[in-house]
Amino acid sequence: MKSLLDALQEGRLVELSDTDKDKALEFLALLIEAIPDIGGRMDIVKDVKEREAQANTAIGYGVAIPHVRTGREGELLCAVGWSPAGIDYGAPDGRKVHLLIMYYVPDSRRPLYFKEVSGLAKAMKKTGDIGAFTGIEDIQAVRHKLLDWVALAIDEAVPDAKARMIKLEARQAAAPATAEGEKARISPAVVPFRILADETRRFVVLSQDAALIAALEKPGEIERLLAAPDGADVGGYKTALFATSAFALGRTLYDGVAIRTPS
Repeated sequence: MKSLLDALQEGRLVELSDTDKDKALEFLALLIEAIPDIGGRMDIVKDVKEREAQANTAIGYGVAIPHVRTGREGELLCAVGWSPAGIDYGAPDGRKVHLLIMYYVPDSRRPLYFKEVSGLAKAMKKTGDIGAFTGIEDIQAVRHKLLDWVALAIDEAVPDAKARMIKLEARQAAAPATAEGEKARISPAVVPFRILADETRRFVVLSQDAALIAALEKPGEIERLLAAPDGADVGGYKTALFATSAFALGRTLYDGVAIRTPS
């Protein structure tokens, strides 16, 4: 579920004020085009509209999952749009679409894409309230609902400890705002990170959180995390790895998530 978590963390959850389907698709496609890793390498607006013309991507119950595929290398990415009024999308059940989750899918990431969409579908069915987005009043409530789905999807796919971490973040995000709570909400509880290892087992941590980098790069901490299937407490963070990618020259990239523990 990393691409959806990244979208929520990086500001790619937006309210769609226009109820026109084409304009909504264009807005989300432009959000993806603006990601630095994408740049101006392809016309995502054109591609996603052409694919939508071939097959309607509404899955019913007020949700649509448009996507664009590419032969280029890169990461699975997504952007999420919420329409309070609903969009006449031509959905098979005749309902308006209130939630659009648009994916950018490199060919090498198609298995990951199918896994993420399958996990979301299972989470939607498990909640029993797939149409709940029709009654949501603000975008923070949309974010909380999506975090619930992510927690359920991860619960199906990974060990319990990792699922509990995501559920903890969802509960924190849903907590009423207080003076302290507002300060905590400004600094997101969930911190994605990556660890790059070379053939000599030298490690480099990539994250937007300098304190997390410092904690992980202390001697022995990364080795301890790699050896812990259910994650590890590292310098005030609960950390866990959920994906591993192998590259040439013996290099390995680990994707992880960390949650700040209360001080």
